[in-house]
Amino acid sequence: MTHRIVSRSEWLEARKAHLEAEKAFTRQRDVLLDARRALPWVKVEENYVFEGPQGPVTLADLFDGRGQLMIQHFMFGPDWEEGCPSCSLMADHIDGARPHLAQAGLSFAAVARAPITRIEAFRRRLGWGFPWVSSLANDFNFDFNVSFKPEALDRGEAVYNYRTAQGDMEERQGVSVFCRDETGGIFHSYSAYARGVESFIGAFNLLDMVPKGRNEKSIMDWVRHHDRYEDQNFAAQPSAAE
Repeated sequence: MTHRIVSRSEWLEARKAHLEAEKAFTRQRDVLLDARRALPWVKVEENYVFEGPQGPVTLADLFDGRGQLMIQHFMFGPDWEEGCPSCSLMADHIDGARPHLAQAGLSFAAVARAPITRIEAFRRRLGWGFPWVSSLANDFNFDFNVSFKPEALDRGEAVYNYRTAQGDMEERQGVSVFCRDETGGIFHSYSAYARGVESFIGAFNLLDMVPKGRNEKSIMDWVRHHDRYEDQNFAAQPSAAE
């Protein structure tokens, strides 16, 4: 992209015109978010039991005494050596936000189908402190349309992002939100998949403000685990998991 070089006054006029478009976008986004919060709920009837570092953990346990729970559906299959780099980029934003989320009544946890021993090793490697459990022994991932059995993909029966899944990927990313009422009932209120989770990635919001943007040829082609970037000055993260 080639940029015109202009006077300060001409730049100011262009910036003010763009500000009007930004304000319209913000107002429309507020309408969208109000509609999201007003979506109906579905009661979760299944008693999901996950495997945590210390043993069995229920979905109710993941609320940690709060009324709302956000789950990151982390792409990390049962036979994978490490988790997905794109999911890891999102996870890099979580620990700093968790005290603020907790203050607002929201708990966070990640779920993947990898064995808990492999999850824990990967979590320690990248220095994360948020709760992360394995759904290998239950159908949670399948029920929330982020894991698919090969035969379902072959028959065209797998659904991802509310439509028939394309390709042969058995693991996909997403986010789901759950709420709990005063009687302990658990309800599913929202799920987002694919590019629907981009709003959770703060690095994207920063990159989207600069001229080169995300500087990518295809979506997230530049993303690596944070300990694998060439610039090691920023690769090392303080470990909250130790």
